Amino acid sequence: MDKIAQTIAKELSLKPVYVENVIKLLDEGNTIPFIARYRKEMHGIMDDTSLRALFDRLTYLRNLNERKDTIKASIEEQGKLTEELAKEIDDAETLARLEDLYRPYKQKRATRASKAKEKGLEPLAMAIMLQTKDEPEKLAEEYVNEEKGVNNVKEALQGASDIIAEMLSDDAEARDELREALKGHALIKSEKAKDEDSVYSQYYDFSQPYSKMQGHQTLALNRGEKEGFLKVSLICDEEKLKDMLKSRIVSKSSPAETLLTEAAFDAYDRLIFPSLDRELRNDLTDVANEGAIHNFALNLKPLLMQPPVKGKVTMGLDPGYRNGCKVAVIDGTGKVLDTAVVYPTFNDNKREEAIRVLSALIKKEGVEHIAIGNGTASRETESMAADMIKRLGGKQGYAMVNEAGASVYSASKLAAEEFPDYDVNLRSAVSIARRLQDPLAELVKIEPMAIGVGQYQHDMPQARLAESLNGVVEDCVNAVGVDVNTASPSLLERVAGLTKATAKNIVIYREENGPFKSRAAIKKVPKLGPKAFEQCAGFLRVPESKKILDNTAVHPESYDAAEKLLELCGYSDSDVKNGELGGINDRIAKLGKEKLAEKCEIGIPTMLDIAAELAKPGRDIRDDLPPVVLRQDVLEIKDLKDGMKLKGTVRNVIDFGVFVDIGVHQDGLVHISQICNKYIKHPSEVLKVGDIVDVVVLGVDEKKNRISLSIKQAK
Repeated sequence: MDKIAQTIAKELSLKPVYVENVIKLLDEGNTIPFIARYRKEMHGIMDDTSLRALFDRLTYLRNLNERKDTIKASIEEQGKLTEELAKEIDDAETLARLEDLYRPYKQKRATRASKAKEKGLEPLAMAIMLQTKDEPEKLAEEYVNEEKGVNNVKEALQGASDIIAEMLSDDAEARDELREALKGHALIKSEKAKDEDSVYSQYYDFSQPYSKMQGHQTLALNRGEKEGFLKVSLICDEEKLKDMLKSRIVSKSSPAETLLTEAAFDAYDRLIFPSLDRELRNDLTDVANEGAIHNFALNLKPLLMQPPVKGKVTMGLDPGYRNGCKVAVIDGTGKVLDTAVVYPTFNDNKREEAIRVLSALIKKEGVEHIAIGNGTASRETESMAADMIKRLGGKQGYAMVNEAGASVYSASKLAAEEFPDYDVNLRSAVSIARRLQDPLAELVKIEPMAIGVGQYQHDMPQARLAESLNGVVEDCVNAVGVDVNTASPSLLERVAGLTKATAKNIVIYREENGPFKSRAAIKKVPKLGPKAFEQCAGFLRVPESKKILDNTAVHPESYDAAEKLLELCGYSDSDVKNGELGGINDRIAKLGKEKLAEKCEIGIPTMLDIAAELAKPGRDIRDDLPPVVLRQDVLEIKDLKDGMKLKGTVRNVIDFGVFVDIGVHQDGLVHISQICNKYIKHPSEVLKVGDIVDVVVLGVDEKKNRISLSIKQAK
């Protein structure tokens, strides 16, 4: 354990004691959100992302150790485990190195070499490798044995050559040398596989050094190859690599030089290169997948953390052609007030009828905001909404809402349970309206990978993608906190320490017993034990509680410390309720952080967190973010001109740029070179989903629906 902790500490540039503490906390069953928020003194204020990186590396190293034990046990059973080999296995830092060491001892299917060994030709192979003055043919004569299937000298030498080739292929040092050479000098090349145009045309004559391959290039090549449009290959200096392999067994001029050279070349062509080709391509894919998953997670977090438009009566419009535009009006709490279906895309008469129906609904229910799904027919629906808002006097505003995954949710068992009386299509309109009101509470109902803010998500290892994205959702939910008396089971099950079963039990308990009156009452929920309560309590809010701390992120274990801090700083509970603790940090600084923390028997980070919560009890951290941009008029792609300056919202961050919503149906692309004047490796260094940016139109292609934008030129 100490060795693993030291390795992680070195790789992630962390103090070993912090790493050891985190490992211990994880092994005790603590969740990452709980550790990040309530055990800061033990890990040096690492955030959720850093803790998850530590956890991933811990898992890898532990699996590596398990594999080492399995391999040593297997070799030991064969009676071939030496102290030197055991040390090499123990010192292996990667799975590739470990498998190279194990290769000679691995149970193989029948090979040319294994068949030659069965014919008794292994001693001949060893004799030839000694490179004595004896001719190989002369050495082979005594191994001719028709009963064993060795009919002549030629067959004996061929069998020996097969054994030598496999020995070379199983040589861990030889494989490692060739692997590193390929990584340093090989090229990835792609060409057209069939005479047909496709989205992969830029890769029809593509070549890039292996070491400089970008993740999005790898994933595009993989998909193009899979779909049959591309032929991809690893190109290298074969002669140089074959000579490197030859030099490992041909050490001097001898009668066996020709045979050994041919065996080395055979080992390269038939055994080593095909294996390393697959391995290196897989390595590129693994790196690209991790990068894409990281990018997806990077985009998902700000999408989930978009500021809510709380307490407003909202109309959700799910656009469509044949089946019409589905409409749902919800109140400030998300409760459905009314629904309708209109057909604004059919003809002018139907459009006018839609405006009349929707205007009546807006007046009847007091609608303040309109959320429009950004899918099929959204352009026509947006135009109709903008026209309607003008006729109503411009009091309402609308926002285009990313409807990715809405149809998935609408047809789900969860949606059927939530809205048993509504048609599938109307459910999606409700979801779109709620996404404007509280994006996080609504989006947690959808599988993260269906939200659509990444690249090539369907090509990713789905289990790894789900694990990473679920971690992001969990971090966001716990960062915001959850009202235990209003939250859906979908939202509750994302709270640290809760499961699908305990989340459902919470809802059942409050339905049977009424709203929770305190955090302590949560302990009464069936099957929610002390450990689960410890993990979830700080993230569950109880606004109805008489105890103000129950509606903050202060953990119950720190209530005494919080009350002590208030007392020492000269405040009372009524000051907290009245929001009169704006100067608490000044008082803490004046009294001395170290002394106060010591008197409260807590660490300084925990004390400062408590002070922040006391200053703004019941706050939503999303309220500090830039508000949602609400529009009243519509812009079309044909209205765009080169040089036009606009304001937009970042919708997606990818390897080569960002997509920005500027109020037309199609998002515009800001290439990475047009983001800022300084060099950046990735757009995420300066931008995230949800950022409001000024852009300049560089070019418009109406036929292809492509818009090129620049942020740096807008400055």
